[in-house]
Amino acid sequence: MKWSELRKQYPNQFVLVEAISACSQNGKRIIKEMAVIDRYHSVSDAWNGYKQQHKTFPEKELYIFHTSKEKIEVEEQYFIGIRGRV
Repeated sequence: MKWSELRKQYPNQFVLVEAISACSQNGKRIIKEMAVIDRYHSVSDAWNGYKQQHKTFPEKELYIFHTSKEKIEVEEQYFIGIRGRV
């Protein structure tokens, strides 16, 4: 689903999405196609949903957006260091 379609289907909500088709360009992540995992009315509920999904499926590329935004922009941040499971 494209962002414009998603905004119409889920107006004024937080959505947890998985990037289905994405690429990197000039330090930004361009998400071409996405799938809605869930929708929320509060950002705290959305973050709880994100954490649960990320714990279960760490390989998925997940994002939280609010559908009031006309365009989405994701800046890439690279992690330098050691990651471990807690």
